[in-house]
Amino acid sequence: MARTLTATMRAVAVTPKQAGSARQVELPVPRVAAEMALMRVLEVGIDGTDTEINDGLYGEAPPGFDFLVIGHEALSVVEAVGEDVDGFEPGDLVVSTVRRPDDCPNCRAGESDMCLFGNYTERGIKGAHGYMGEYYGESPAFMVKIPPSLRPFAVLLEPLSIVEKATYQAWKIQERMLWAPKRAVVLGAGPIGLLGTILLRLRGLEVHVYAKSPPESSQGRILSSLGASYRSVGDHPVTSIKDELGQIDVILEATGNSAVAFQAMAQLGTNGVLCLTGVSAGNRSIEIPADVINLQMVLGNRVTFGSVNANRRYFEMGVQHFQQAERQWPGIFQRLITRRVPFADFTSALDRRPEDIKTLLTIAAA
Repeated sequence: MARTLTATMRAVAVTPKQAGSARQVELPVPRVAAEMALMRVLEVGIDGTDTEINDGLYGEAPPGFDFLVIGHEALSVVEAVGEDVDGFEPGDLVVSTVRRPDDCPNCRAGESDMCLFGNYTERGIKGAHGYMGEYYGESPAFMVKIPPSLRPFAVLLEPLSIVEKATYQAWKIQERMLWAPKRAVVLGAGPIGLLGTILLRLRGLEVHVYAKSPPESSQGRILSSLGASYRSVGDHPVTSIKDELGQIDVILEATGNSAVAFQAMAQLGTNGVLCLTGVSAGNRSIEIPADVINLQMVLGNRVTFGSVNANRRYFEMGVQHFQQAERQWPGIFQRLITRRVPFADFTSALDRRPEDIKTLLTIAAA
């Protein structure tokens, strides 16, 4: 039986640059244009970007609005499609990408994550409303279909796409030479670090994770089940990595701590590659052994690069790796989801707890 749509919907919005402004708002349900689909949101993942926007650190409202609907990690179901939409039908599960392109050469080539001009918009972050509401309208160009078997954890696809891009580009860069990596280090054991570990283990690498949590934490247990080692930086500082492990071929930084990023440069092995994914907001200054790092980078043919966002191809890679990893480690992704919070308690969802890995805000029943 067809669902009867109401005229308005609930959403969670903030006033950008105003700390603690998250609140419920009422908005019109989007109209179904001929070339668009109407999406009904099932659940939204909460990450550091959402909490930082609510803390007033950044965020940009869409033109004509003084508020921003937040949320950029969502699993939704197609509610209705316009007459010109092909490839999707009501009932399909979908994860939408985050960034919308400008007219730069990279964006025109489908690489909005490599935008040259910087005039892109991002759902729930920069100039476009996000997914933390009951409905949104979407173009099929930004919709990734999800197999029903992935329903329990498909909301993790957006953060997975971040490390899909990071690892893919690391390997692409390393095509500069003969390269047979054996050992990787992941810095940080949040969702990005854990998902990155899964991808590195799928590639067959020995993986060592350094983070703040104690070894007996849920993160430590998850990593152990993946066959990765876990070291608490309280006992094993980042500056000791090279001495403890020897040659490091790959480092994935997922801390958002600028000091850690520079420490990692000095730990990278010969011909190694370091990918920085953490964003550090602020103006911290630190003292670094600049001559040593420069010498090592040059004489060791080391590469350091940054990676942000992900275009559609990396979401599609993520769908494939979801399936591959679930076969190898059944239930591994659901273990990353530590809290499900009903819509009415959205303020609780935005309040990070020490034991949280990934918190989901439930918007609607499946």
